[in-house]
Amino acid sequence: MPVSTQSDSVTAAASPTLVTPSLLRDWPLPAPGADKYSRGSVLVIGGARATPGAALLAGTAALRAGAGKLTLAVAESVAMQLGVALPECGAMGLPETAEGSVTGEGLDRISSYLDRADAILVGPGLDDLDLAEELLRALLERESGSGDPGSGDDNPGDGPVVVLDAYALGGLVKVADQLEPWKGRLILTPNPMEAAVLLERDVEDLAADIAEIADKFQAVVSCQGFIARPSGGDAPEESELWKMTTGYGGLGTSGSGDVLAGAIAGLRARGTTSAQAACWGTHLHAAAADRLASRLGPLGFLARELADELPALMLELNT
Repeated sequence: MPVSTQSDSVTAAASPTLVTPSLLRDWPLPAPGADKYSRGSVLVIGGARATPGAALLAGTAALRAGAGKLTLAVAESVAMQLGVALPECGAMGLPETAEGSVTGEGLDRISSYLDRADAILVGPGLDDLDLAEELLRALLERESGSGDPGSGDDNPGDGPVVVLDAYALGGLVKVADQLEPWKGRLILTPNPMEAAVLLERDVEDLAADIAEIADKFQAVVSCQGFIARPSGGDAPEESELWKMTTGYGGLGTSGSGDVLAGAIAGLRARGTTSAQAACWGTHLHAAAADRLASRLGPLGFLARELADELPALMLELNT
């Protein structure tokens, strides 16, 4: 891939690599493979009783991005409804509070799904910051046990990629000192307000700040048209910061971020690198908005319509 080497995050922020159709064609997605099992499995954890649609949007986007299998782990009071709304998924119910918020308990119910997933997306539809933190702690504690996939005690970097979005990002700050089990396999998809939470200060220079978040959490980060990976290391990509060259204001619509996170999780499950999934997913998300804006107008298209555009866009770019 024709990108330039960046010596550190400051230099990278000053001259990001532009994500263009030409660059993506030189950075092709994995071949589809023979069946659904070869395209990877995505597990989405979220979907409180009041916000089940966020998990639905994320899961739909993961399948539209080409993932082979999908499971939604959501509040038990809405699991059946989501399973009917998206019959292509498996739907598992998680313990919830009286108000319908997903708790950090009950991971034993989805233990086999956690073990088999290629990408785990946590956050879409979670609606309680404290409980989101508890959920992250429970997931990390599970992986820290001897013999668990991705155990930090055995093979750091092994195991499924973990994509964090929405309220899960608020919980991430509270568990920053416990992230060793997820080292090398975190992807974060904050909006600028969530980026400020991760930095614990106001966002001043988005490009430089996204690079700082990537280094702080050793994660690939996608935020409002910028993608950064941790500086240095042995990543196959030479660049450390990328910038989108497309995208429309209509992306500022309810559920848009859930579609982005789901698309990135779906692409990553297919066997891309984390940076490739973030660059491709962010471009596809923005290009889908451009396409809808040209047909429907700059405002008023729906987040679920973004996901429907993904297959055709991938076909155009990956041939």
